[in-house]
Amino acid sequence: MIVTLNPANEEVLAEYPVMTSAEIDRILEASENAALIWKKIPIDERKIAMHRLADLLREQKEMHGAMISREMGKRYAESVAEVEKCAWVCDYYAEHAEAFLQPEKVDMDGGAGLVTFVPLGVVLGVMPWNFPFWQVIRFAAAVMMAGNGVVIKHAPNVTGSAIALENLFREAGFPVNLYRTLHIDLEDVDRMVGHIIAHPVIKAVSVTGSTGAGVAVASKAGSALKRSVLELGGNDPYLVLDDADLDEAVGFCIASRLLNAGQSCIAAKRFVVHRSVTSRFEQKLLDTMSKKKVGDPFDPGIHIGPIARKDLRDALHLQVEQSRGLGAKVLCGGEIPDRKGFFYPPTIVTDVSADMAVYSEETFGPVATILEARDDDDAVRIANDSPFGLGSAVFSGDPDRARRVAARLDAGNCCINSMVKSDPRLPFGGIKQSGYGRELSSYGIREFVNIKSIYIA
Repeated sequence: MIVTLNPANEEVLAEYPVMTSAEIDRILEASENAALIWKKIPIDERKIAMHRLADLLREQKEMHGAMISREMGKRYAESVAEVEKCAWVCDYYAEHAEAFLQPEKVDMDGGAGLVTFVPLGVVLGVMPWNFPFWQVIRFAAAVMMAGNGVVIKHAPNVTGSAIALENLFREAGFPVNLYRTLHIDLEDVDRMVGHIIAHPVIKAVSVTGSTGAGVAVASKAGSALKRSVLELGGNDPYLVLDDADLDEAVGFCIASRLLNAGQSCIAAKRFVVHRSVTSRFEQKLLDTMSKKKVGDPFDPGIHIGPIARKDLRDALHLQVEQSRGLGAKVLCGGEIPDRKGFFYPPTIVTDVSADMAVYSEETFGPVATILEARDDDDAVRIANDSPFGLGSAVFSGDPDRARRVAARLDAGNCCINSMVKSDPRLPFGGIKQSGYGRELSSYGIREFVNIKSIYIA
């Protein structure tokens, strides 16, 4: 059985039966049959179902938001906002998929070329718990509007959300079995995911999760010669230059670091600050972060809910303790509260060196690291001194200077005087150990099609 817990009070929410290999094979075969039908359906009819899904998400946002908050601890207001954002991406692909998939004509000597975009079939999505609706919908909306089917292996601690998503697709009018969820025993996950990827029905796979999960899935996909897209972890640097508006910079840095209790791959994690403003930035950050309240995600007066699981909270605390043991200074937080639930307080760490966990590793929780830079070159060096390359930000009063710095950062995304967010209109993804391939915009929908060239003499 899959057992889900409420991370705010450690109570059991529900138990769900896992699927056998035979059940999974039957689902995959049914998904293939549904995908064969779906790819022949005109895109205007696909639009109707996708717009209806968007409507349902908006109509049911409170119900699904409550499920998200109960299962993984996100503040209720953030959970509702997550569901609303899912509706946005559904409408976006319903409105733009046809243009993204239009055949492209190429003038050629003695003939004409045509580049077409053809559905692949059934695509596997391996999805995480931290944004249990958004991560799935931003992947599935593009893949399905392109004419493919989808099967999802979701994180077991958000199984209720996974089931709710499957029901939503059916209620919206998508063919039965075009979107399916697979419930896999956590103790047998490596073998079963390998089995699913190798299955002839699966034509490609997309993973959102840790770097370790990405490596494991990508190796299985590679051995089966199947396409993969990886959106993995990050250790995002936010560079605060000496001419930055510090109040604005601190506001965005805190909002990014504490969103979803810091459990976001694109959260600000390393604050790289020019030494002439480090002390002022540090004090402003401390004044605000130390006042943030931790508690029940349904309490509108709190700022941060619990960490999603006990093992994740304990691993985060170990990173802080290891760094403190090597000489780092903890300005606030850094202690596990004596209470029920997997809570962790907003934490600021300074006097950090490259041998510390909070420097080199992704901290998946409300832990901010302050790093001092001599000048722009040094700030870029520190920012790029990481195996990750997902998001980044630059704060400066000089837009040209900020753009020059941003161009030198090793990252798939960079925001100037703002915080990193995924947006349907822009491609999203990383480099280095943060993954490869892109989601969203026209780039995301073309990841899971056969780009087929036709030459006409």
